[in-house]
Amino acid sequence: MARSVFTGLLLVSLVMFLLPDDDLSRNAPNDKVTHLVTFAALALSGRWAGVPVLPLLGGLTAYAAATEVLQGLLPINRHADPRDLVADVAGVLVGLAASWALARWRSRVPG
Repeated sequence: MARSVFTGLLLVSLVMFLLPDDDLSRNAPNDKVTHLVTFAALALSGRWAGVPVLPLLGGLTAYAAATEVLQGLLPINRHADPRDLVADVAGVLVGLAASWALARWRSRVPG
């Protein structure tokens, strides 16, 4: 189930980041929050699926960079934004930290 969740989130994020822009979300103040939360969820679900930390960090960082490059190259009325990449990587780090914290908490809970 964990792998299905991770794969599903990857697919949803790919569609979300590569659909043509509708002009409603452009420059929205919560755009960076959306990037951060999306990549935090990807990192957290990736750890739940058993992906090791370093490959997950590298893979999600490469995925974030690739989606930004594609947004700049494809005719989808989007642009590459380095600030989105920063928010994506920050989200990965937040998700990995949350995964670590949850694992520590679970190891201390009796039962």
